Amino acid sequence: MKQLLCILLLSCFSFSWSQNEQLADDYFKRGQFEKALITYQKLHENNKGNYKYIYKLVETYQQLEQYDNAQILLLERLNNRNNPSLMVELGYNYQLKGNQDLANTYYQDAINELDNNPSFTYSVAKRFKEHSLLEEAIATYEKGMALNPKQNFYVQLARIYGELGNVEQLFANYINYIETKPTFLNNGKRAFSDFISENSENENNVSLRRILLKKIQANPDEMWYDMLSWLYIQEKAYNKAFIQEKALYRRNPESLSRILELAITALNENEYEISTTIFNYVLESSQDIETQLTAHQFLLDIATTNATKRELKAIQDNYLELFEQYGLYEQTIALQIAYGHFLAFHLHDPEAASTFLKKSLKLELSLFQEATVKLKLGDILVFQEKFNEALIYYSQIQANLKNSTISQEARFKVAKTSYYKGDFEWAETQLKILKASTSQLIANDALDLKLLISDNILEDTLHTALKLYSKADLLGFQNKTEDAISVIDKILKEHKGESIEDQALFLQAKFYKKTKQFDKAEANYQYIIANYRDDILADDAHYFLGLLYETVLGEPEKAKPLYEKIIFDHEDSIYFIESRKRFRRLRGDAIN
Repeated sequence: MKQLLCILLLSCFSFSWSQNEQLADDYFKRGQFEKALITYQKLHENNKGNYKYIYKLVETYQQLEQYDNAQILLLERLNNRNNPSLMVELGYNYQLKGNQDLANTYYQDAINELDNNPSFTYSVAKRFKEHSLLEEAIATYEKGMALNPKQNFYVQLARIYGELGNVEQLFANYINYIETKPTFLNNGKRAFSDFISENSENENNVSLRRILLKKIQANPDEMWYDMLSWLYIQEKAYNKAFIQEKALYRRNPESLSRILELAITALNENEYEISTTIFNYVLESSQDIETQLTAHQFLLDIATTNATKRELKAIQDNYLELFEQYGLYEQTIALQIAYGHFLAFHLHDPEAASTFLKKSLKLELSLFQEATVKLKLGDILVFQEKFNEALIYYSQIQANLKNSTISQEARFKVAKTSYYKGDFEWAETQLKILKASTSQLIANDALDLKLLISDNILEDTLHTALKLYSKADLLGFQNKTEDAISVIDKILKEHKGESIEDQALFLQAKFYKKTKQFDKAEANYQYIIANYRDDILADDAHYFLGLLYETVLGEPEKAKPLYEKIIFDHEDSIYFIESRKRFRRLRGDAIN
């Protein structure tokens, strides 16, 4: 019973201290320092060994400019115990009183005291940093590690050097820490990404590259090749990154996944030549059939992207040779789907594509594999304008794989197909459900299409303009781009000034860009910006015109104000982060 009573009493005291501490902290944060002082004094009186209360009490005295009271308290504690952290506080108190010489003496005494007890390094450096005495904090950490090499303060040093703007020392200390803790490698990359840019001549890039090359020369560890490859990727120097990745692979030839990932990254940046080189290296080096098939498929996609009509026949022959080599079975299903797409959308033979993929459905496929085939079959049927048959395939996916991402994609395609065939009300119903999709991409696409329909469905009861728009959209899907442009011209002529005008201009700009009519795409974006600056597509027009100037027309100075407009006037835009990144890069900043 006595033991239980003691526990209850201790709990009460603990709760009371906690409440008082919270009260004192609240007073301090609100600037009610007199009230905070009384509460901290009580806390200190009841627990004189708690350094937290000492520091808060000293800080409160200083806020009230009662420097002498702070000095008395600190000297009293120093007489009881020679704690170098308190020496820092006493020195800072003298600094506030205007006696810098005496302050410096105590700062140096605190650092010298580490000779007797290096374990005080962290607490002393922390007090220096609390008072923005960063050079003293650096000296403390460096001395502590020199006295006891087992102490590791590289991360703390890196952060302080970052605050001082000494990026080279930030890099050096993080690299030293990675050397002692290799598991920190990815965290290091994230830290470095705040200071480097895509410009290989940027001073910070040069510093990091120099440090890494020295590390490789002194100790050719895999992590330095990894880090250097990562740096080259940030600079979009994929050929140089490939050299590092090959060096890594030769040291550890177990997996080509990193090299495959590099090839895909280069491809996503439309670097077709180097991505082709890397995929061919994967083919030459891999014994794994799945990896080989992946590389083959990407190489065929690259070849198809810029192929002439004559070259398309050679690409078809390549597909057929691969099927002869690897067979038509479950393991090649992704290649089969790609071939079906190629037949329909590039050779314009949807009947052959449908027949081929229907044979694929007869294989022993998993539910997911079956769904991917049906998704492509549905697309090909939409291409043929066999909308009802396409809807059957999409609906089967929804029924068989409920709540999956591919099921949500199928629902979006149901909505899009209904929209193509002019059933706007049903399409809108499906899109309302998809706004909450777990896939952000599907959710965004669903919202865009829903807004298009809802903005225009009520203006014209016959839906004349919206039907023309969906027809143009379908023609674009069918790769009949010039026909799509002509249909939009009709919308812009017959429905000028209606709510659909800006959306029609935006879609037409997309088609102009596809057909390399860049001057016309530019004119459409500028018209939207000039006449629809407060409408929903204003940020889209700014962003895509910026991209056009930066990546196609070679006029980055024209792109800057467009990205800047999104940063300041469209903070909720989905293009905000990318616009900020591109604006800072064009301005010459390090990329954050």
